[in-house]
Amino acid sequence: MVELNTVFFDLLYLLAAVLFIMGIKKMGHPRTAVLGNLLGVVGMLIAAGVSFAIILENDAIQNSVTLPIGTIVGAIFIGTFFGTMLATRVQMTEMPQLVAIFNGVGGLASVLVAAASLLAAEEGALHVEVMVAGGISGLIGGVTFVGSAVAAGKLLELAFFKKSIPLPAILRHLLNLMMFAGCIWCIYAMVINGNVTMNFVGICILGCTLGYTLTTPIGGADMPVVIALLNSYSGLAAAATGFVVDQPVLIISGSLVGASGIILTSLMCKAMNRSLLNVLFGGGAASAYEEDDEVYATVIRTSPEDVAIMVDMADRVVFVPGYGMAVAQAQNAVSDLAKQIEERGATVEYAIHPVAGRMPGHMNVLLAEADVDYSQLKALEEMNPDFDEVDVAIVIGANDVVNPEARREGTPVSGMPILNVDEARQVVIIKRSLSPGYAGIANPLFAADNASMLFGDGKAMIQDISTALKELD
Repeated sequence: MVELNTVFFDLLYLLAAVLFIMGIKKMGHPRTAVLGNLLGVVGMLIAAGVSFAIILENDAIQNSVTLPIGTIVGAIFIGTFFGTMLATRVQMTEMPQLVAIFNGVGGLASVLVAAASLLAAEEGALHVEVMVAGGISGLIGGVTFVGSAVAAGKLLELAFFKKSIPLPAILRHLLNLMMFAGCIWCIYAMVINGNVTMNFVGICILGCTLGYTLTTPIGGADMPVVIALLNSYSGLAAAATGFVVDQPVLIISGSLVGASGIILTSLMCKAMNRSLLNVLFGGGAASAYEEDDEVYATVIRTSPEDVAIMVDMADRVVFVPGYGMAVAQAQNAVSDLAKQIEERGATVEYAIHPVAGRMPGHMNVLLAEADVDYSQLKALEEMNPDFDEVDVAIVIGANDVVNPEARREGTPVSGMPILNVDEARQVVIIKRSLSPGYAGIANPLFAADNASMLFGDGKAMIQDISTALKELD
């Protein structure tokens, strides 16, 4: 009977793994992303259910049911409660912070599971590969946990996480290298002398410290890359823990997360014209640029009525959404205005930068919510060659992704591909103020000869333009 159950459980684990793979495949396109997410959820429910059933078959559990089962059920209830609360309350603008937190929690879970398995084993019963996998889980999980906490703090703009490490870059890199070498030594010592407890604790402490020293110096403009990389780390930590607890489905799911995270990190580095080494070890060096007052000395203000006249006379209008659109929840108002403009015979498109907002696909998801047709969403490489033929470009809360400073050396965004909005015949920038973007530098586009600023809440300003356009009839 036990052998039959084992075969049945293995088949269910295989089904869960297949669902994970199919889910990731489906999430590669906005039209099938919801189905892909659902497949992943079903796969995880199956894997968790099988793991729970295996626990019930354990002799130790059968002899003492109340405490272990009660603890497991209680943990499931607490996790479900907080997960549901976060999922239902989080705003789209807070999604990157939530992803960072989930990465951190995943890393911490891997460390705790590996620790419980290693410390509960009898002396001399652990194989070399299990101890090595446990050490790797402690290292990567510790880096992921603290690194994700720092990333979330930076995104939340908490003062503590904005502080830099008061060490020259070369000393900081040397310190990181020494801590990494210390982790490797602890893993070696754990294998050689069998002292699991002290060495594993040492690995976790060094890993957590590394998470802080590696993430703190990285600038805000590169934080989306860091979050994608930490997501990969959380998967690798889970895969390593899978070897410790002998769970193939954990190895498979962790490997999928690790691989997809690395691919996403690579794509984002390419989109920002950054090398991963530059992001991790560049340290966000300060740059020299003009003071804001000098850059914005020739800013031209406009009004919703003037913008309505511009789009009424235009043949081609391009909306450039950014984080400010997400904050204002202006996507539906933008969609409504776009339909008005199309009814007047103009062509409307949306120029989407790969890292607009604070995570990949941020703008695509928001515009999909507003029923914007996918064919109207133009990627950077598709839109840039045509900006000189655009009559009116309306920038809604975007900053760094349209900043011409990226074409100049020595700035935090130097070399990053941007949307060539400044090449349009007329540019309207909708922002609450002249405050800088996440990179923390001024934007000369705001004071360009062909640009004008419409100050105010993104949603309110778009609605005012829509009202003014109706009044032109």
